[in-house]
Amino acid sequence: MDIRNIAVIAHVDHGKTTLVDELLKQSGTLKEKDDVGRVMDSNDLEKERGITILAKNTAIVYKDVKINIIDTPGHADFGGEVERVLKMVDNVLLLVDASEGVMPQTKFVVKKALELGHKPIVVLNKIDKIGADVDKATDELFDLFDALGATDEQLDFTTVLAIAKQGIAKMKIDDESDNIMPLLDTILELTPKPKGSSENNLQAQAFNLSWDNFVGKMAIVRVFNGTFNIGDSLTLVKADGKQITKRVSKLIGFIGVERTEIKQANFGDIVAIAGFDEVDVGDSFCAGDEITPLEPLALEEPTLSVTFAVNDSPLAGQEGKFVTSNKIKERLEDEMKTNIAMSYEQGDEGNFTVRGRGELQIGILAENMRREGFEFSISRPQVIIKEIDGVKHEPYEALVIDVPTEHSGSVIQSLGEKKGIVQNMITLPGDVTRLELEIPSKSLIGYRSEFLTQTKGEGVMSFSFLEYRPFSGSLNSRANGALISTENGETSGYSLFSIQERGDLFVGPGEKVYCGMVIGEHSRANDLDVNPIKGKQLSNVRSSGADDAIKLVPPRELNLDKALEWIDGDEIVEVTPTSIRIRKIELDANKRKRAAKKNK
Repeated sequence: MDIRNIAVIAHVDHGKTTLVDELLKQSGTLKEKDDVGRVMDSNDLEKERGITILAKNTAIVYKDVKINIIDTPGHADFGGEVERVLKMVDNVLLLVDASEGVMPQTKFVVKKALELGHKPIVVLNKIDKIGADVDKATDELFDLFDALGATDEQLDFTTVLAIAKQGIAKMKIDDESDNIMPLLDTILELTPKPKGSSENNLQAQAFNLSWDNFVGKMAIVRVFNGTFNIGDSLTLVKADGKQITKRVSKLIGFIGVERTEIKQANFGDIVAIAGFDEVDVGDSFCAGDEITPLEPLALEEPTLSVTFAVNDSPLAGQEGKFVTSNKIKERLEDEMKTNIAMSYEQGDEGNFTVRGRGELQIGILAENMRREGFEFSISRPQVIIKEIDGVKHEPYEALVIDVPTEHSGSVIQSLGEKKGIVQNMITLPGDVTRLELEIPSKSLIGYRSEFLTQTKGEGVMSFSFLEYRPFSGSLNSRANGALISTENGETSGYSLFSIQERGDLFVGPGEKVYCGMVIGEHSRANDLDVNPIKGKQLSNVRSSGADDAIKLVPPRELNLDKALEWIDGDEIVEVTPTSIRIRKIELDANKRKRAAKKNK
């Protein structure tokens, strides 16, 4: 069958997954029973957050041509995954919101696509959105392509207009259309056929990994040359040159949302192979007279690390199913089998240092673990410092912020204090200011909540990794201190009523607390020890109705992401399947005070 291979790339929330869903539905690939909801965002967290976390491949058949489509993540934390995918396809669909225009992740993925020689098919999505400006978005893209060194051929890109949510695509704004077919026709016309030949020696490369409980580790590969069958002996060539010869135990093909067993894989196709437990992303599969591996794929380095540890709080073991260091280690090992963007190493006393690209990536791992029944603690994320030529370097981000103009002053001041440097500032329609900055990655840890407060929830913030630069110095810690429990027991409404005057509470009445647990945010900069379990003194004197009327402000709800953003260096988050708690690393108040005096 004739084949085309294409990836869909875009900034987060510009509509990639919605577009792929429509391509699946309108091409007739999906069966009627499958035609429900978001097809490509399949796991619970993706559905809840409305974002793509893992790159996924599917395939459709249109006009007797099989089109392999890879839906890529748009969030900066998964940029390395997008880069790998671009090397496996023959063209890309570059999706851009016609209202928002070019955003940070757009620049990152376009740069990689152009370097690989792709001539992107531009899809301007959401043309029905208020503020959509097709001409302006097209001009921005042309300027971006030119600035990134595009060739004359790449600058002459084709633009398709779309409303992915309604399943509509058209070539010109005035065209009549009620389907996605103009885009499918454009893909067939402008996506090159795979290069290579079935007569050549086999060359295939793994660009993603998956896990099957029955067959184990599976490699998702692009076949660049040759053909092979199930049961054939193939030579796996590792990045270090080591060669391992084994048989293909299972061969899987993709059509729509289904995975079907196939007997043969041909050049140009994307398939899954089982039988090679040693495979990693970037490894080559070869066969024939000459073993000629493909160039290994470069993997993006992690920029953040956190410490996962056994929960040792006074409430440990009461809510979780898996609580030991061995269980946590097994789970992390399983994660690393398929998530090659992350790594871990074991420390002392059940501690594990986990490294990843960003807060979102690490937070998703932790959230998945708690939903599976794990109980553990997790530290505040820290940037990974590298030494280059004897000089300390730290990661920097390219940050773009869209903010109502009335709030831009406070945002600029705040980011200036965090060592952010404004590179550009422009005014957008609707009295919105766009700020483009370069800022140390550490400055953005925990900043999202502060940013939403500064902009009254109306600001939009996005960023992507820029480069490592010389260390810029340390930052001030959190502006507000913590309210810390001095007792073990259950909170009382009477006690919380008096404590709530000192700050914002994280707990309500009747909740379990312990000595050293953080129960709220102090309104001042210092930490404050409080007793949240103290009840009202009983007496035989009747109280007035006013005395009994205790009005508590609803506590601030903490999910895992918010807790990780909020904590300081001397605090950790206690994670269980049913609770998220914040505590001091050192529970004893006297020891904390002595340590604070030593550090002065």
